[in-house]
Amino acid sequence: MPMPWARTGRGAQRPPGWAALDDLAAGLDRRPEPPATTGQIPPELLERLWALPGLPLREHTLWRLLHESAAPVQAVLSLSVEDLDLADRRARTGDTWVGWRSGTARLLPDLLAGRTRGPLFLDERRPGPARTPGPADLCPDTGRRRLSYERAEHLFKQLTRPLDPTGQGWTLRMLKT
Repeated sequence: MPMPWARTGRGAQRPPGWAALDDLAAGLDRRPEPPATTGQIPPELLERLWALPGLPLREHTLWRLLHESAAPVQAVLSLSVEDLDLADRRARTGDTWVGWRSGTARLLPDLLAGRTRGPLFLDERRPGPARTPGPADLCPDTGRRRLSYERAEHLFKQLTRPLDPTGQGWTLRMLKT
């Protein structure tokens, strides 16, 4: 429905007073946004995290790799078994390398469990027939799909909730050093 002041010709009304005002915020100085910072997990709580009873091997390896490499979460989740160079403690991801230290190096052979190809971090279940991923995201040996960022983040938040002083759980980005 057109506004009454938008009509032209006979019977046209003048716009209300506020419509003719300049930008009200034009004379105000804008304060700079504070930089977004992601906190780090304190070292004493990290030690408690590594020692959690019943910590699944996949999560322990993923978290250690994220912490030791300081690589982006998506880069680590996109790793495949073929990309790994266990002797040099590094893996190729795109046009860069992800490196790790001894904590991850101890866990990786058990996580691989004889697999020679496919995604490094696998989901717990096989995908349903309607949700079959592409060949690069499916393990040819087990039939399971690549672990998603959303699932990895959810599990980390759930498992770290008891350790977090706020009780909310931590995010995977907090593992970076």
